[in-house]
Amino acid sequence: MGKHQNSSAYKDQKQKIIEYFAQSEKDTGSPEVQIALLTWRINRLSEHLQKHPHDYHSRRGFIKLISKRRALLNYLKLLEEKRYKDLVKKLGLRE
Repeated sequence: MGKHQNSSAYKDQKQKIIEYFAQSEKDTGSPEVQIALLTWRINRLSEHLQKHPHDYHSRRGFIKLISKRRALLNYLKLLEEKRYKDLVKKLGLRE
């Protein structure tokens, strides 16, 4: 699962996520977009780690991504709880 494998498919999927979760037309940095992108990366990395359980370097990055997503979720919850609940529901995260 290298960075350059299927790079156009990766970019297309990333763009679709940004468009779906964007708050406005040019939005790429709102907490919703960031959390959605992190969730997508976490899901991809989770699949990789299931196939390669001894890949400890990727596991470390995986844990960092989860921590970053948790921090952004906490921030969004403090900012506006309704947006937080809607996002958790859309992404299918447990809360």
